[in-house]
Amino acid sequence: MQNNVEQLEKKAHQVRAQILEMIAGARKGHIGGAFSCTDILVALYYGDILKYCPKDPDWDGRDRFILSKGHSCEALYAVLADVGYFSIDELHNYQKKGCCLGGHPDRSIPGVEADTGSLGHGLGIGAGLALSAKLDDKDFFTFVLMGDGECCEGAVWEAGMFAAKHNLNNIVGIIDNNGLCVTDRLENCTALDPLDEKWRSFGWDVKEVDGHSMKAMMSVFFQVRTRDSHKPLMIIARTVKGKGVSFMENNTDWHHGVPKGEVLEKARMELRKDS
Repeated sequence: MQNNVEQLEKKAHQVRAQILEMIAGARKGHIGGAFSCTDILVALYYGDILKYCPKDPDWDGRDRFILSKGHSCEALYAVLADVGYFSIDELHNYQKKGCCLGGHPDRSIPGVEADTGSLGHGLGIGAGLALSAKLDDKDFFTFVLMGDGECCEGAVWEAGMFAAKHNLNNIVGIIDNNGLCVTDRLENCTALDPLDEKWRSFGWDVKEVDGHSMKAMMSVFFQVRTRDSHKPLMIIARTVKGKGVSFMENNTDWHHGVPKGEVLEKARMELRKDS
């Protein structure tokens, strides 16, 4: 387990370094949120949690993963390229003319299950997929990664009620709980807390975890398929926006800031130091 955790941590550093270069090259992107969810994506894709097959993206037995917070797509693209869904060379052309990798995920990209980025809709799509699995007697799971700011959208809670009503214990929601939205701390914008109690009141099982601890996340993720419950599961992952680069951490300026010049070099240096 320890060796696996160390490998996952090393991979997360590599993914963050790739995200930095993608955004610097494109001169646009949402770096803060991409960095905060990197460890979650690495745990899912490299930790033997998700069932997937890059050589057969439409494999019927695959788990469905939806990045509902689609503006953090750089992290997903870096992972999908690295595991073999498409050439890693495509990352160098991110958001450039002729490249399939736009500023939000869409289904033209191998490995992407749903067009996302209009916040609040990923959980509803995921609930529909989970219900279809139940109706068709399929054993795949659906995982939906959302932002905490996204939970301000009413459609999220409508989907939550739907999933609980239909006993969709084959859907796993994950909230990237970094506490920041585009302009401010989330607590100054809306009253989401106590977030765990809200989800429980909507009929979900809830687990809370450090979203930057591979060991803690793997412990939670490994229990997903074996838990004895008819309820859907929400995992609240406590994270830091901009994680990995000191001057970006917990800083709203880096929601979609683009590092240049000396700032870019400083970010590169910090990521190299941690890799």
